[in-house]
Amino acid sequence: MTRSLCLSLLLGLALLALAQTVPAGFTNIMPDASLKGWHVSQVNHHGNTAWKVENGVLMSTQDKKDNGGIVLTDKKYRNFEVYLEMNSDFGCDSGLFLRSTEKGEAYQVMLDYLPGGNMGGIYGESLQGVRGVSADWEKYWKKGDWNSIRARIEGAAPHIQVWMNGTQITDWTDTVNHASGGAEDGMIALQIHGGSRCSPGLYHHFRNIAIKELP
Repeated sequence: MTRSLCLSLLLGLALLALAQTVPAGFTNIMPDASLKGWHVSQVNHHGNTAWKVENGVLMSTQDKKDNGGIVLTDKKYRNFEVYLEMNSDFGCDSGLFLRSTEKGEAYQVMLDYLPGGNMGGIYGESLQGVRGVSADWEKYWKKGDWNSIRARIEGAAPHIQVWMNGTQITDWTDTVNHASGGAEDGMIALQIHGGSRCSPGLYHHFRNIAIKELP
């Protein structure tokens, strides 16, 4: 066997192992090094820090003090489940945005990895009137390791459920649709918080991002 063939086989096995971590029925939407299928918002209030993909991992930090930002899917989704794996540096606030606008107005699954923060609860990012909920998450979170988050959103007044490492930690329904303009769809986004809720050099890492669209 030639060296090039051996390397190709090893790469193929590595990619297969990576793909196998995406749940059955989900479609992988991980961006590549060019962020294909995703883009960085230039108009949200957190900033416009850069995002990059290395070895199949999407990552970002504040590129300078207080400058965070969000990266969004090009495509909009309505009812869906999104799955991802994350490994985060402690001391930085992030979020998984559901039905997001370009400005980052969205229902947010909190990924607030700060003292007193909350992982997996629901928050209205720049949405008026959302009475969110916190999640009991710490006993399910693996510190310093990869953790899976799966979030499901459906309905005009959204019903949102969140699972962490296979255990459901959130089951919440809004009273009405508080999305910007009453939208019932939007982009998926990931956040690095601007301002003092993160610092340059503290990273959030994401891999195996996948989606299952629902009726």
